[in-house]
Formats: sequence, C-alpha cells, structure tokens
Amino acid sequence: MLVRCLSHPLLLALLLFVALIRSVQACTGITITAESNASVHARTIEWGESNLNSKLILAPRNFQYTSTLSNGKNGLSWKSKYGFAGISVSDDRFIAEGINEEGLTAGLFYFKGYGSLAKFDPRKTRNNITDMDFVRWMLSQFKTVKDVKSAMTTIKIVPVFMDAKGNPSPTAHWRVTDSTGASIVIEIVNHGEVHIYDNEVGVLTNSPDFPWQVTNLSNYIHLEPGSAAPKKIGNYLAKSFGVGTAFAGLPGDISPPSRFVRASFYLHTTPPMKTSKEAVSQAFHILNNFDIPLGSEFGPHHRQHIPNLPSATQWTSVIDQQKRILYFTTMNDSRIKELDLDTVNFKQKTETKLPLDSGRFTVEKINL
Repeated sequence: MLVRCLSHPLLLALLLFVALIRSVQACTGITITAESNASVHARTIEWGESNLNSKLILAPRNFQYTSTLSNGKNGLSWKSKYGFAGISVSDDRFIAEGINEEGLTAGLFYFKGYGSLAKFDPRKTRNNITDMDFVRWMLSQFKTVKDVKSAMTTIKIVPVFMDAKGNPSPTAHWRVTDSTGASIVIEIVNHGEVHIYDNEVGVLTNSPDFPWQVTNLSNYIHLEPGSAAPKKIGNYLAKSFGVGTAFAGLPGDISPPSRFVRASFYLHTTPPMKTSKEAVSQAFHILNNFDIPLGSEFGPHHRQHIPNLPSATQWTSVIDQQKRILYFTTMNDSRIKELDLDTVNFKQKTETKLPLDSGRFTVEKINL
C-alpha cells in the first residue's frame, strides 16, 4: 500500500511503475561507431503485461522541473539548460531513453536484485531526486559525460516508491554517452554506493552488474562468425550443414547474461559501417534478434494472464548522436519513424507529448 499523502494520479502512475519495473527484464542496448566516428546508440524495452502508453516527449529549454518523492513531497528542483527528446514509460515524467540538443544521451535499464539506492530520509530532501527522474535530470542539465560525473556528488538518488513497510521499489542502472565518444554505465548498489564504469564493449542489458557481464564474455571467446572448417573424426569427414557453425553455443535465451553475450557477438562481428545511416540500419537489424514474442516471459502458471498485445518488446529506439536524430519502431508498427532534433522548437513554453504508438497493428497495403 502506498503512503496516503500521494495524489490519486500519482498513485496510479506509481502502481503501474512498480508493476513495470518488476517485469521489464529484457532491455538490450548496443552502440555502433561508424568509420566517420559517428556513434549510434540503440536499445529495446520490454513489458509483456499491458500497454506502457509510452509517449514521445519534447522538452524545452528553461523549463522548471521538480522531482516528486515517495512521500508525495517535493525534492530537487531545477531549470533545464538544454532541450531534449525522450521516450516515456507508464508516466510522462519517467523518461526511459532520450537525447538532448547537445548530443548527450541517457537511458535506464532494469537492475533487478542488484540496484540498491540510498535510504530515503524525509527530513533531508532538498537534493533528492528519484531514480525515475534521473534520465530527465541528466538530459535537461548536461552536455557531456564529464559534466554528469561531476554533478553526481551534488544529488542523492532515492527510490520512486516505498511500500507501507518501508521497502523500496526495484531500480535501474543507466547508460550515458556524449558526442565526444565517452560512454559510461552508472550503477548504484549497497544502499547508495555509486559505481561508474567506462562502457568499452558497447553493450548493456540488465542484471548482474556490469563488470560481471563483461567478465562473462571470457566464456565465449571461442565463438567466431561464419562456419567451422571440416574436421575428420576417425575416417569420417564431418562438415558444416550450413553457415553459423563457428558460433554454435551462442546463448539464445532471453536472460540478461545471454542477451549481453549475444548482443556483443552480433555487434563486434558487424562489418565497418561507413556512415551513421548505415549504422542506424545495422542497429535495427541487430536488435531485431531481441524482439521478444509475447508469451515467452510467462511460465505455465501465468499463461492464462497473457494480455492481448502484439509483442513484449514495446518499442525499439536508435539514436544517431552525430546528426541528433531519434528513430524508433513500436510493437504495433514496425515502420521506422524519425525525429530530427533540428526541427524541434526548444524555445516553447511547455513540453510536447505525442503518442508513440497508435495502439493498432498497422499494415500498409500495396496498390498495383
């Protein structure tokens, strides 16, 4: 049960978020760098029980924000320095992925069983910001990863929700990149202990922690693209049935460690991309391998609750950091949509909130 002082709309939003964060276990992120040094950052987001009602949020400069804490009181307040475009989940304030006009990108990834934020103290809230406001705070305030790192010491990130027993809601870890090529993963563990890692592999999924995921790649260093060479076994010459035998054993399940390994393999066997547009196309092709069919997340005791959704992967986003373009597809519409930040008026007075998905399965007929 939520604390009683929460307003009704916030109560509903937080209830949905708690359900969301407990079930979004399959976010997969990759970074592709083209020969022109242009970086493309892509990711999926999953939720297989109901429509997230994600929206495209266009946020202006000089806009006033305040983080609403778990007791319904106000925490940190700030005015945006930069405009940004982001995609929300369950509530218009909860930005899961986005890019600002200076090229900083940030996104949250579920961190089940490992994320552990600082304990919320209702007597000291002035610099408090909830974990679900963290992406919005970064995108609206900073130009570089270096700036984000420096500012981390000025805030205290706390859970967006506390139940009646004082137990915090699950939380996330975060990917942050900038136009200089810097890319980091931020993880908060042990009740507020902040760890920042350089993302040298260009991949992020979920739990366990990022160093473990990178170390686990050592179990798969024998995998190579292509086909295994013929091999004589006794007097029998064994040959490949087809392409792909050189990476037999690549994990194919949807667990976070398996997706981390699989994403890393596809990413680092990608041929050189000459332009960012080629990299955008390749990113969509790679992430198609992580599109989760509805039903695979549910065990036999929960299959009767499978909702009427086209996919557990509700949207996929790809950001061309150099050109400041946000591309996305949705579970109902696989056609790629494009938003060029150069076309956005960041001098507007209020946020613009646009539906991300029509809610209808879309098919385009060919008229001959």
